[in-house]
Order: sequence, then structure tokens, then C-alpha cells
Amino acid sequence: MDDLKGMLLEALKLKSLPRTGWLRAGIENPESVAAHSWGVAWLCMVLCPKELNKLKVLEIALIHDLAEVRIGDITPYDGIDVPEKHKMESAAFVEMTEQLCNRQHLRDLWNEQSAEADFVKQMDKLDMALQAQEYGGLEEFIESALQVLINPVHRQLAKP
Repeated sequence: MDDLKGMLLEALKLKSLPRTGWLRAGIENPESVAAHSWGVAWLCMVLCPKELNKLKVLEIALIHDLAEVRIGDITPYDGIDVPEKHKMESAAFVEMTEQLCNRQHLRDLWNEQSAEADFVKQMDKLDMALQAQEYGGLEEFIESALQVLINPVHRQLAKP
């Protein structure tokens, strides 16, 4: 029980972990990783296409940054290549979910390769672009999102 409680408390630390990219851009009091995860979940809920499994989309959105509580919010500027970052995130996620009775379901969601997972990735970028607008433009973040966003409506929403 103590291990489970420890894991649950550890996950809550995402609420106080600031997003690294915003710090690098000079934003004072930037959003937390948990605030970002909420933003992604919100976008997933309101923009999810009818053909996708919305429950799966929301579950993926809620866990997509969980490992950051252990490894930090790694950005492209941190000098860690994408395969290494994914390896670090996966190891942290597996360790963090070890005490959970539904760990296999969560791990399956974490490794999901589907239209639902792709949609969450799109919403992750849209959230970043919208937050950049909220912070006053930060074109580099908006341009980064536009390189990934496919849907014309999402692309339009990402533009200032």
C-alpha cells in the first residue's frame, strides 16, 4: 500500500513541474506539465473525431507525460536524441506503473500505435501552439506545431 501511495503522490508532482520549453523561452511562471496534460485532454475531448475511441484517446492524453515526473521535461535543446528519450520515458513509465493493478492496460496505452495515439500527438502540438499564443506569440513553438499538424482546422487554430 505504501508503494502505491508513493507512486500516486509522485505522479502529483507533475502539477509543480514547469514546462522546460517555456522556461527556455523566458516565460515567468510557465504552465506545469500537468496543466499541459489537462490542455491536451481538453482538446482531445472537444475535437475528437467520431470515428476514434474517445475513451482511449482521453486515457492516452492523461498518461502521455507521466514519465516526465522522473526524467524531466526533455526538449530538443537538451541534447538527447529521440530514441534515447523514448527509452528513458518507457523505463520510467514501466517503473511507475509497477504497483498498479491495471499496469498492463496502461503500458499498452503507452505503447499504442493507432489513430487514437496519432490524434493525441496532434493535440499535444495544438496545445503547445495555443499556449504559445497565450504567452504572446512565441513563433518558434507555433511553427514547430504547424510542421506536425495535419488537419486543416487544427492548423488554422494553431495560427495566431
